[in-house]
Amino acid sequence: MSHNAGFVSIIGKPNAGKSTLMNALVGEKMSIVTPKAQTTRHRIIGIVNEPDYQIVFSDTPGVIKPNYTLQASMMNFVQGSLIDADIILLVTDIHEKYDESDVIAKLQKTASPVAVLINKIDQSDEAEVKNKMQYWEDTLHPQAIFAVSALHGHNIQAVMQFILDHLPEHPPYYEKDALTDKSERFFVSEIIREKVFKLYEKEIPYSTEVVITSFKEEQTITRISAEIIVERDSQKNILIGKGGSMIKKVGTYARQDIEEFLQQKVFLELFVKVIPDWRKKDNYLKRFGYEH
Repeated sequence: MSHNAGFVSIIGKPNAGKSTLMNALVGEKMSIVTPKAQTTRHRIIGIVNEPDYQIVFSDTPGVIKPNYTLQASMMNFVQGSLIDADIILLVTDIHEKYDESDVIAKLQKTASPVAVLINKIDQSDEAEVKNKMQYWEDTLHPQAIFAVSALHGHNIQAVMQFILDHLPEHPPYYEKDALTDKSERFFVSEIIREKVFKLYEKEIPYSTEVVITSFKEEQTITRISAEIIVERDSQKNILIGKGGSMIKKVGTYARQDIEEFLQQKVFLELFVKVIPDWRKKDNYLKRFGYEH
């Protein structure tokens, strides 16, 4: 029996309704995973599994949020995830003021099938929807344009069908039954580690590990403490930065993402700890969850 699997990149401005769309597409079957460091191609946010297919939805952080771009390398990261995507969904708000030229330029270079999803049509009328569809047809010539309301589930089935029609034949990328056994702590540590990767570039990230030492859920806030493990004092100094400036940055960006992920206010404390040559020591590798 043949099996189809692929990466679907969802891009769009922060207010375009991406997360509502994700929930509508993935429904109750959603499991959230983030890739390990060596595959930072994607920020994976949801997976749909059926016996004959697996759809891996991924979000492209910061693609149309220049103010949130930590550095130019993040834009390369976005470009990479567009290149890697098997299918691209551009989510745009019906009331968008046609200022998406930055993303249009990126999408014109891709060979992957692109669908434009005009969202929030429940707040609009037929004439406006028609004009918008014509605009995207003329500007981008996508494979498909869908007028949707993610909130009300309108036309979501048609989008799902488009994805299934364009999903390449491929074995599953992730084990089908092992998707939900990752804990929230795991995702939180991955989010922190992702920020280390984006902020410090090549010298530091590969010698770091993130360990969640405390995770307390209270009614209105989740309090998290984490240790960033490095191998040398010099790395510790770089991680902390002058007057603690760099570690503060990691904390701020990580906390924003963790709050979005947990849907709750977060208090995050970060500590940097030196464990010489931890990558060469079996007991630490095992403790940090690496199988070998």
